Amino acid sequence: METELVERAASGDRDAFARLIESRYDFIHAVAWRWCGDRQDAEDVAQDVCIRLATAIRGFRSASRFGTWLYAVTLNAARDQLRKRRRAEWREAAYLREQAVLGCGEAEDDGEALWRAVRQLPDRQRDAVLLIYGEGLSHAAAADVLGCAETTVSWHVHEARKRLKVLLRDDAA
Repeated sequence: METELVERAASGDRDAFARLIESRYDFIHAVAWRWCGDRQDAEDVAQDVCIRLATAIRGFRSASRFGTWLYAVTLNAARDQLRKRRRAEWREAAYLREQAVLGCGEAEDDGEALWRAVRQLPDRQRDAVLLIYGEGLSHAAAADVLGCAETTVSWHVHEARKRLKVLLRDDAA
């Protein structure tokens, strides 16, 4: 029965796809929960897998079992979620480190003042700071995005820090 549902879903049958998702949702969620260890992350992964399956199922080849293939899709989504969580934690830590470097407290007003000041920076400095501290990119990745050398990104961040100290000091006065 599942083989027929998979074939019909892969050929675009929406009803078959919905029934397939319904029959396998608990499996997807359980795998996600085991890998993530967090209920909300597991929910996010399960939803992401359902969305991914809408297009990915067309690429399923019946050479492998559907359950094995679905496990791999779910595992990849869980790994993506874990990476996303680590990047968010890294950004948060980088933000707090930057606040400490600039002499800002942990108060929300200070954080808002910092990002307001960042938006006042010259374009290249602002972009470098936002990519590194806001998006959590490495200097090398930011250089790729900005189309410049990694050392140039480092220079922009260095100059931005100097300028931010002045802007924040003036803002506090």
